[in-house]
Amino acid sequence: MKAFLGIVGTLLVLAVAYFGMYRGWRNRQSRQTDLAPLPPAPEDKIRGIEGVYVATTSAGDWMDRIAVYELGVRSIADLAVSADGLIFHRQGATDVFIPVDHLTGVRTDRGIAGKVTAEKSGLVVVTWTHDGRELDTGFRPRRKADTAALTESIATLIGAEQR
Repeated sequence: MKAFLGIVGTLLVLAVAYFGMYRGWRNRQSRQTDLAPLPPAPEDKIRGIEGVYVATTSAGDWMDRIAVYELGVRSIADLAVSADGLIFHRQGATDVFIPVDHLTGVRTDRGIAGKVTAEKSGLVVVTWTHDGRELDTGFRPRRKADTAALTESIATLIGAEQR
């Protein structure tokens, strides 16, 4: 009988915890409903560097994950850099397109919501503006050797747009 009550108690605690996380996510989404929908991704299927789309957060606040439009959903993705902007082709989530004129910066970093790496420069973090808000999007390339080249190509794209 004690084992049964222990199992029921554990399941009850887990159910309350999951309910709290669900409510927190829904509250975060309702606070962010003022953010306009993202522009649709171009139809071209350019494949880029393989990796993981980590999340989009408010710029400078790596724990303030953006919950609307699936921007906070971590997924396997590839990142294509084109003259139009950046396209994150995500598996299991909507693709994210960041137009080139919205890009404001790129850097490498150690972490963003949902992912912290052991090495200092494991994530490529793109800073961009959307609907008057500055956002950071994190991407972790599958191969470490791709990080520098990806960061450089995005920086070149931003520099070309600002000329």
